[in-house]
Parts: sequence; C-alpha cells; structure tokens
Amino acid sequence: MISRSVVSLALLFFATFATTALAQSDSAEARMPPLTVALPPELQNQELIMLKVDLAPGDASQPHRHNAYVLVYVLSGEVEMSVNDGEILRLGPGETFLETPSDVHSVSRNASDSENASFLVVMLKEAGAAITEPGN
Repeated sequence: MISRSVVSLALLFFATFATTALAQSDSAEARMPPLTVALPPELQNQELIMLKVDLAPGDASQPHRHNAYVLVYVLSGEVEMSVNDGEILRLGPGETFLETPSDVHSVSRNASDSENASFLVVMLKEAGAAITEPGN
C-alpha cells in the first residue's frame, strides 16, 4: 500500500517541476534529462526520478514494467495507456495516469499517426533499480 508520505512527496515533486516542464514543452528543442532528487531519511533506499518522454506519430512501446510508483502527466498530443491488459485509456494534455510497482504497462503509445505526443513521468523506485524491464 502506498503511504501518505510517498504520495505527498510525489505530488509535491510533480507540482514543483510540472510548470517548468510545461514551459519547456513549447520548444521543439526542449529536452528534460532524467532528474533524481534527494529524499528524506525514511525513503533513503528510494529514488524519485522525473523525465520527459517524446513519442513520434504511431510510436509505441512493448509491454514493460517499472517496479515503481509512476505518475504520468500528458503535456501534448494524445496517448493511450493500459496496465495489466485492462481498459485502454486515451489521455490528452493535462490528464494523468498512475502505475504501481506490480503493474505491467501493457499499452503505451501515441494515439495519433500524424501528431507528436509528450508526457512527463515522475517515478518513485528502489535506488539503483532499472527504470524499465520487459513485462512478462
């Protein structure tokens, strides 16, 4: 179960940096490298990472998992997301998607064949663990 402090920390982190990411998303040259933040003592074995994902028209990923709590915030375009072969959600700018450590991200794709899409990812995971693994 997600503790209140983890959720609060992730939301605070997201709120702090979302404005910067939104401002950067207007520029074709804007890129946000993964950003790792120091956490309070009770979460020292964890990492909080934020990154921007850009998808060209028609781009999709293979099923995968993050073994992390993942918050996705759509910046531009439309994406389709699903976990554990559940309902496919179509998300547009300003909409969010949440994954838990046990989820397999079964669908992650740009919903358009002609427009780019981008989203911000905020991830809380075990320190040093891979960001993405194949979903089995």
